[in-house]
Order: sequence, then structure tokens, then C-alpha cells
Amino acid sequence: MDFSARYVALGDSFTEGVGDDDPARPNGVRGWADRVAEQLGAADPGFGYANLAIRGRKLRRIMAEQVDAAVELKPTLVTIYAGANDILRPKIDIDDLLVEYDAGIRKLTATGATVVMFTGFDSRGSKIFSTTRGRTAIYNELVRGIAGDHNALLVDYWRFSEYYDWGMWAQDRMHMSAAGHANMAKRVLTVLEHDHSIEVPPMTPVPELSRSEAIRANARWVRDFAAPWVVRRVTGKSSGDGLAPRYAQLTRP
Repeated sequence: MDFSARYVALGDSFTEGVGDDDPARPNGVRGWADRVAEQLGAADPGFGYANLAIRGRKLRRIMAEQVDAAVELKPTLVTIYAGANDILRPKIDIDDLLVEYDAGIRKLTATGATVVMFTGFDSRGSKIFSTTRGRTAIYNELVRGIAGDHNALLVDYWRFSEYYDWGMWAQDRMHMSAAGHANMAKRVLTVLEHDHSIEVPPMTPVPELSRSEAIRANARWVRDFAAPWVVRRVTGKSSGDGLAPRYAQLTRP
């Protein structure tokens, strides 16, 4: 099919859709990018969508594997978020890393496509992830500069205070829930100045826990999510190992 409008989504678990479970879809997830594609393609029979994002990917691997593949698809719209997995590592040279990001964005904007970038989320509400808040703030300033230099649009995740509600997050406390993904789709479409009919699904209520209940809940989280995450980092493995892009070629959303 000859697509006249082509949206290609790049990145890691954020863009792949992790946290928004849907067993009927590739890799078992849906996510905000699928929702954006559905809205953009609703009244356009010539609209095509590809999603090259894979969970666990760090910025340099996204630049190496996904940028050229996206260029080959001749996109008219690209969304990209990369770097969150790097920020979580023990050591990182953000300035050096963002030089490579700049080169990737330059290559994408050279296609003539509209490029949409994201700032990182302000994790001040998390006792664990708030330790990376300073890194994320530096990353965000560099991202703002890159977006400005290349006339890319910016989705300012850092300022989205609705994500301080834990109902926007999945049980792993690392990825957005279905409600979080739906809300992000609305945010992206607003930046694109595109009408939409997205409704954010009801959030699972987060109960008030006693001190003992909170301790038990945190212990379960460490066992089920944090410990496996640490083991992967120590052993050099990734949650995306063995996974292929959800939609490597353009398809109708």
C-alpha cells in the first residue's frame, strides 16, 4: 500500500507501550503511540503506522537500530523518546550522550518529517527514582536545546503533574498504566494540534496503607519488579532481548 502519511514511533518501553497490557497486540501491549496512530488515521485511508520501539533500549542502541530504519520508511511524522534507561545507570556522561541524540534528530528532521521529542518525567514522588531527578533535569535542558535547534516539537513530560497520581502508573511503578498511556496520547495529540476522541480509562484506586501494609507491599514490589530489574542490569541482559519491533513496517493502525 502506498501511504501518503507515515507515522513512525521510536524509543524504548515508554513508546512500545509497556504497562498497557493487550494480549491481542504484538508484544502484548498497546500504549500511547498506538492510540495516537488510531486517531491520526481515523479519517485518512492513506495513513500508515510503524512502531520500532523496544523495551530496555538505551539511547545509543536506539540511534543505531531505529533511526536509519525510520528514515527508510520515509516518515511524515516521527515521535522519539530515548535516554531514560541511560539515566538509570550508575554512571552516565549526559553531555556526550546527547551529542549522539542531536545527530539522530538531525537525521530525522532532514527527511522533512515533523519530529516530536519528550522531556523526562520529574520523579520527585518516588523515593527510589527521585535520586535521578538532577540527571533528568540536565537531560531535559539539553533536549530542549536540541528540539529548538532542529525545529522539533516538544512534549514536556516533566511538567505533567497528573502523573504524580499513582493511578497513572502500572504495578511495577516504572511504566505508565493504561490510564497513563491514554493521557499521554492526549498530550501528544494536543502538541500536534489534532482533534481526538480519547477518553482516559478509570484509574485503579490506590488504597491508603498502614505502615505494616506498606512494608509488605514494598517487599512484594522489590521481589517481583525491582530485584529482576537489578539482576538484568548486573548480568547485562535487557527486558527487550529477543523482542522484535511491534510494527517494523508501515501498517494501518
